[in-house]
Amino acid sequence: MRKAKPKKRYILPDPKFQDTLVTKFVNYLMEDGKKSIAYSIFYDAIELVEKRSSENGLDTWRKALNNIMPSVEVKSRRVGGATFQVPMEVRPERKVSLGIKWMIKYARTRGEKTMKERLAGEIIAGAKGEGAAIKKKDDTHRMADANKAFSHFRF
Repeated sequence: MRKAKPKKRYILPDPKFQDTLVTKFVNYLMEDGKKSIAYSIFYDAIELVEKRSSENGLDTWRKALNNIMPSVEVKSRRVGGATFQVPMEVRPERKVSLGIKWMIKYARTRGEKTMKERLAGEIIAGAKGEGAAIKKKDDTHRMADANKAFSHFRF
């Protein structure tokens, strides 16, 4: 157990939209410290979303992210030698980070040719309420619902 809670690090807003959530998303998207490439992938994906859906790309991305974020999840809890999957509410920061991670993970596994096309496809699918990331959220919610009987083991 650590002595003190670590200080919260605040991140700067992105250059184009002046939004800290965009910067957080780009930081998760980034590989090998190539932040400018990650920014260009994100901005190109937002432009592609605008072309395909004829709506504001950033609003569509926010809507998709809100659709992907889980509200409950299961955590393992050992009680008397048995392990139970206990449903727990998800903290707001964890909600955001899980939504971002799932969106990027399932965008990477899509079949399109470039990452910007994959990300744009996942954003559009997420905004509609479909796609692999939404399925992951539904599975998480279903698992929490199935283990509702163990909710009295919350800690």
